[in-house]
Amino acid sequence: MGALVISNVLLWAVIVALVIVVLALSRQIGVLYERVAPMGALTMDKGPEVGDAAPTFELNDLLGRPQTIGMPSPHSQLLFFLSPTCPVCKKLMPILRSIASTEKSWLRVVLASDGEMPEHLAFYKQANLDPFPYILSTSLGMSFHISKLPYAVLMDENGVIRAKGLINSREQLESLFTAKELGVASMQDYLRHAETNPAELNELNISRKEKNNALVG
Repeated sequence: MGALVISNVLLWAVIVALVIVVLALSRQIGVLYERVAPMGALTMDKGPEVGDAAPTFELNDLLGRPQTIGMPSPHSQLLFFLSPTCPVCKKLMPILRSIASTEKSWLRVVLASDGEMPEHLAFYKQANLDPFPYILSTSLGMSFHISKLPYAVLMDENGVIRAKGLINSREQLESLFTAKELGVASMQDYLRHAETNPAELNELNISRKEKNNALVG
């Protein structure tokens, strides 16, 4: 009987110790989460730089509609490079549709790729990309030195490049908008040089999410 009591006491002691360890780890994870700012889009050191005037193009999209790239316009322009064979690109299509809707007051999204017309037309229809102009142009990708996909370039109303980078998630895509709002080349630059608390970045991202939720609601 005495051995049973002792074993139960030891068991409860172990359980209490485990609970304390879990609580301590949870607290440390929370602190780490607050200190680590979200990673923005990865900027490649090639092509026109942020702050440069974007290369200008006048092209027709898949449906034969005339489109302009890098020229002054009433809206900023997000040029999104993709491929029908890129799994990440396909994953981001619903996110692009959502962003195009919530940011339509200031932003226009244009899709860009190269290759054979039939393949891209099939992808365009299958992925329900009707809301977007879809441009096929090898020279367009070469002018921006696109070597990896998916890649996005954000240009302002004057055709000046404000942010760019590889995109793998909604957070990385929205980091381009945040970089434009902060007036920095990328979120990595902001985190390296900002003297203020990185928590300000989280507040800015939270405010953007709240705005998107309000528009959706």
